[in-house]
Amino acid sequence: MLSGGNLLCYIRKRADLGQPFEFKMKREEIIQSIGRLRKGLLQIVIVFILLGIIIYPFSKRLLYHLHTPLQENLVAFGIPEAFLSIIKLTIFTSLFFSVPMIFYHIWKSFAPLFHLKEWKSNVSILLTAIFLFYLGAFFCYFVTLPFGIRFLLGYQSAHIKPMISVGKYISFCVAFIFAFGLTFELPLILALLSYLKMVNAAFLTRNRRYAILLIALIAAIATPTPDVFNMALMGGPLYLLFEIGIILVKIIERRRANTEISLPGN
Repeated sequence: MLSGGNLLCYIRKRADLGQPFEFKMKREEIIQSIGRLRKGLLQIVIVFILLGIIIYPFSKRLLYHLHTPLQENLVAFGIPEAFLSIIKLTIFTSLFFSVPMIFYHIWKSFAPLFHLKEWKSNVSILLTAIFLFYLGAFFCYFVTLPFGIRFLLGYQSAHIKPMISVGKYISFCVAFIFAFGLTFELPLILALLSYLKMVNAAFLTRNRRYAILLIALIAAIATPTPDVFNMALMGGPLYLLFEIGIILVKIIERRRANTEISLPGN
């Protein structure tokens, strides 16, 4: 097994960059960040439970809106499935609305690793992460999910009529929505890696074909169904986000170069 130092050396050789990676995080700092995150878990759990209590009375209405793109009746295979499905939807919805709190504690815990001195930078990164997640989730709900459902239901015929379990339908929709929300964080992740000098625009551009392969694998894993159409619904936006990430990395590198030029002694 490769150690951390050997792995970084390997990446540096494979990347063939003009200047080496600079990864300034120390093991002690990472452990401290994990400790800070563990302390914030209690607040996350409290918010999650309170939101669940508030959302539960509206769960049937939420299921109605989630069911709208399907245009087919849902069935319950078993006496408790309808009740358990409502509980499942409540849990996932509570988790969905808890994302700002979750992201807040994650960034609060790991922000010191980036050595950002400006308070505005921390706030803007946090707000961007929250915005990208909900942008991906709502893009999925209003655009991708209806297309995917209609495509899959297009395989029914006079001899094949779907009987869709309410529990499996909720799981299908939730997997899509959360997968899109998380994958839309790609530009921000690339920007943060560029800030740490772990990647640069030349490396990303030169390895674009490998990125396309990785995006295809992510789409295959993240989508609930293995068909090419649904993979393309995720892979297409993900590749576009990758290109946006390259643009952000170039902007960061340009600003860094201008800052270094303006420093005394340069």
